[in-house]
Amino acid sequence: MIKRVTRTKEIVAGGGAIEMQVSKYIREQSRSIEGKEQLVVLAFARALETIPKTLAENAGLDSIEILNKLRKLHNEDGNKNQYFGVDVEGTVIDNYNNNVWEPAMSKLSSVSSATEGACLILSVDQTIKAPKPDQDVKMKGRGGRRM
Repeated sequence: MIKRVTRTKEIVAGGGAIEMQVSKYIREQSRSIEGKEQLVVLAFARALETIPKTLAENAGLDSIEILNKLRKLHNEDGNKNQYFGVDVEGTVIDNYNNNVWEPAMSKLSSVSSATEGACLILSVDQTIKAPKPDQDVKMKGRGGRRM
């Protein structure tokens, strides 16, 4: 982690602040999508909130209360609260101004890897579910009957 900070020198607010802000942005963008695709996009936004939820739970806090506070702060007008995240002392704070930072490269790598993993699982799932197109032809050609 230190190597990444010294190499890139780009940081983001820690404590789940960046995940909440990205989740907010994705939820806003999902309003312009119709159909089932909107549900997928909303599920992705919810998945990003797993980080602050887990941080709150690991600190012994009420994760639902913390997530509600964070959603409220991040959804207020403007971006004045974009750096608010989980504080292990039981509240939410402006993590950027309180020196709770993470390397931007680590955050990009984590989100990218998780997204690629989810896509791989979904593609394997579709491959398993999809029937083979000439399965019926092979069965008839062998003299077999379909039941």
